Amino acid sequence: MLSKSSKYAIRAVLYLTIKASKENKIGSKLVADKLEIPAPFLAKTLQELTKNNILTSVKGPNGGFYLTEENCKKNIFDIINCIDTTSKLEQCFLGQLECDEDNPCVVHELYAPFKKQLIHKLKNHTILEMANEYIKNNDFINSL
Repeated sequence: MLSKSSKYAIRAVLYLTIKASKENKIGSKLVADKLEIPAPFLAKTLQELTKNNILTSVKGPNGGFYLTEENCKKNIFDIINCIDTTSKLEQCFLGQLECDEDNPCVVHELYAPFKKQLIHKLKNHTILEMANEYIKNNDFINSL
């Protein structure tokens, strides 16, 4: 459903939301090491997210990435749209070209409500809300 690129981007943004700040910017290599993501790949992804105002970055010796209050108001759907476009979320679960109420695949009735609920959450919860939910549900992030 989501590409590896989108998954990496979401994980990195959530990590930066939790661990970075204007006073404590974090470099892409450290994020890549902590999240076990290939560093060159993540660096390009973070640059793309910065270009699309989902992250903020500062170059130089004390540089790195962080999220401003404005960045935190974006949502996970924005991240996916930046990296992959959101059409992947709209596709048929089984990959049929035509799958809708009139021409459903064999799992359409099961998958359609889930997809609708997922897209709603991704669009209507901010990055900050999702990061707080992540903290609540995943104690291991504090050890990173």
